[in-house]
Amino acid sequence: MIEIKVLGTGCAKCKSTYNNALEAVRQLAIEANIVKIEDIEEIMKYNVLTTPVLMINEEIKIKGRVADVNEIKQLLSNINS
Repeated sequence: MIEIKVLGTGCAKCKSTYNNALEAVRQLAIEANIVKIEDIEEIMKYNVLTTPVLMINEEIKIKGRVADVNEIKQLLSNINS
């Protein structure tokens, strides 16, 4: 199963990225475990300075900006192909 993590402290951009990830998974009708990490200590373990961060299967795909639904769908489609 695909694992998606959204790292962010709970700001509007982080929430948008999380919601966009949920929507992308719904539109693709795939199974994915989507986790939102808001704990600053936990985020620091990933050695990132800018949020939001979108990770897919422990690999950072997008950081420092909101990932839109189509962009996330494209990233997920590349994994499934």
